[in-house]
Amino acid sequence: MEQSAVVIGASGGIGAAVTDRLRASGRFSVVHALSRSGTGLDLEDEASIADAADGVARGPSPALVFVTTGVLHGAHQPERSFRSLSADHLLRDFRVNALGPALAAKHFLPLLPRERRAVFAALSARVGSIGDNRLGGWHAYRASKAALNMLLRNLAVELARTHPQAIVAGLHPGTVDTGLSAPFQRGVAPERLFAPDFAAERLIAVLDGLTAADSGGVFAWDGVRLPE
Repeated sequence: MEQSAVVIGASGGIGAAVTDRLRASGRFSVVHALSRSGTGLDLEDEASIADAADGVARGPSPALVFVTTGVLHGAHQPERSFRSLSADHLLRDFRVNALGPALAAKHFLPLLPRERRAVFAALSARVGSIGDNRLGGWHAYRASKAALNMLLRNLAVELARTHPQAIVAGLHPGTVDTGLSAPFQRGVAPERLFAPDFAAERLIAVLDGLTAADSGGVFAWDGVRLPE
């Protein structure tokens, strides 16, 4: 049976590595590599998401939709204190880290097959776990990832009613050697700084091991379910 995979954010470090891994696996008749720079899909532009979903719908049903996008720094740096909070920073992180994946789900979940296993996944982060938060800080990033985790849980509950074999999951890739983590790698032990290809291999392996009973959870690169 022909099936496709979709990688949203395929021009990023993790997204490109995931795309390469999926194509090399031979499991999919087509792997759609979607990104703002490559295909014009912009998670801050819902019309572009809808257009991309329409294109995917013309081919085999996707067995995997993986949102690999995210923002941590740029014009705004992670806040060390509540005194650094700004509406612009909060809104930017929520638009990219939470609203973007939610809108991707809106347009791509209807494409998933109902009669067999299918996965919708998005990159999350350990710092988005409320129960695991012992340090504080990084307010916009933490809050936007926590919001993403709640959205994923909501999606899992709803999707289970029509797609009993479907899985919705968040994934924490660890610290990966990409532009997103580059300013924050100084204190990371060498064995804990992962190459994108290693991260991609681990994330795909984690997804392959999930069942419908795991839907709605957030899982680290080693398969451990993160506290909520």
